[in-house]
Amino acid sequence: MFIQSALLALSATLAAAVTPLEVQGNFFVNPKTNTRFQIVGVDYQPGGSAAFDDGQADPLSDAAACLRDAAIMQVLGVNTVRIYNINPDLNHDECVSIFNAAGMYLVLDVNTPKIAEHITSFNPWESYYSQYSNHTFAMVEAFKNYPNVLAFFSGNEIIDKIDTALNVPQYIRAVTRDLKNYIAKHSSRNIPVGYSAADVRDVLMDTFNYLQCSDPEDPGDMSRSDLFALNSYSWCGAATFQSSGYDGVVKNFTGSSVPVFYSEYGCNTPAPRIFTEVPAIYGSEFTSVMSGGLVYQYTQEDNNFGLVQLYPNGSATLLPDFYTLRDQYAKLDFSTVENVKATTGSTPKPPTCDPKLIVNPGFSSNFTLPVPPPGTDDIIEKGVSPAPKGQLVTLGDLTVKQVVRNSDGSTVTGLAVKALAADQSNQPGSNTASASTPSSTGTPTGSSPSSSASKDAAPRTSESSMAIVVTLVAVCISMFGAGTLL
Repeated sequence: MFIQSALLALSATLAAAVTPLEVQGNFFVNPKTNTRFQIVGVDYQPGGSAAFDDGQADPLSDAAACLRDAAIMQVLGVNTVRIYNINPDLNHDECVSIFNAAGMYLVLDVNTPKIAEHITSFNPWESYYSQYSNHTFAMVEAFKNYPNVLAFFSGNEIIDKIDTALNVPQYIRAVTRDLKNYIAKHSSRNIPVGYSAADVRDVLMDTFNYLQCSDPEDPGDMSRSDLFALNSYSWCGAATFQSSGYDGVVKNFTGSSVPVFYSEYGCNTPAPRIFTEVPAIYGSEFTSVMSGGLVYQYTQEDNNFGLVQLYPNGSATLLPDFYTLRDQYAKLDFSTVENVKATTGSTPKPPTCDPKLIVNPGFSSNFTLPVPPPGTDDIIEKGVSPAPKGQLVTLGDLTVKQVVRNSDGSTVTGLAVKALAADQSNQPGSNTASASTPSSTGTPTGSSPSSSASKDAAPRTSESSMAIVVTLVAVCISMFGAGTLL
């Protein structure tokens, strides 16, 4: 039995965890290397919110689909994935372990479209009750033990116009407070909580200031957002740093006391997209203030923002935007993007919560928050029951079994998740499986991988995992003799 277990270990990929990131001032930081982390990501919700209506499945509950998509994303070059709608009662161990092995972090929304699982834009007090709180806390329980969970979003575009800005802001802060209190009580590490905002001129900066400000009489104010994200589509076609308003973004968020990044970007008019905003987002002027962004979106839906077309039989086709985005990522100098040392200077201080922060009439200037719904404090104290639990698991073969095609119909060959070593995150070039840009004549280019591409595409264990395997084999030899293993 011992020999069999050792041999099985040779064909398995042991979980080599990425380093949990931390918020230090206005940036994400890898505490092991003391370097800043830039989000290079995509938004991921196959089928959209409609596919989640019955709650019987979510994007992190189908291991075969996760393996296919993580491999494609790894070739694309991303290091972060956002998922909007999740059922915390499902098992997510395999999917999260796959994304972890691929060196990708997860940003998770705690809300879903279902009743009792989101805060409404109008009359938010009607949706803020203990059943809702229990759902958000269950999300924490389900994902708190995964090291690659980067952050939770307490809301997404709940404030989308001035009409929704009178009463909603204080409820966003209340949900953030409740989540952070639960994390502090029940999680072994601090997982940041923030908000994904609509890039609407009348409400954006008031939303930012309202959520990042701090109560001067409460230095540990738990209602303050740990990060701020915005869904922005201002760079369209062959725009420039100025015509897109990116210069204004830098100006507006300079001096932020929390990390700021794009939770959605990628204007699709005109089409096809050329993604010339990518070098701007990861250029020195932008990264001095911002922390990257997530492209909307991975799957092709009716809104025509997709990078990949998925089919009911599990096969997939890479769309033209996939190659364009991949090529833009490949041009980035990741030695610069990923190796910027965290500043050792003073941390930007949050502004004091004061009605003077609010500029637009109609936006709430009331910083008195609603108390937790009856029963919520008791859940925070005792924990969700029964509590969903997640953990990284050992993975087997990481080769993609479904057919994945280039946009000209040729098959992508050698597609597999390449398991990265411990503490590594994915970046362009980590996986060079053959996803070839179709030539102008329609003949697939590079449809057969080179020997080096085939090697890179093959799953491998991390250095620490390989050391464990070698140790197991050595023990077998010492106990039973080398001939026993043959």
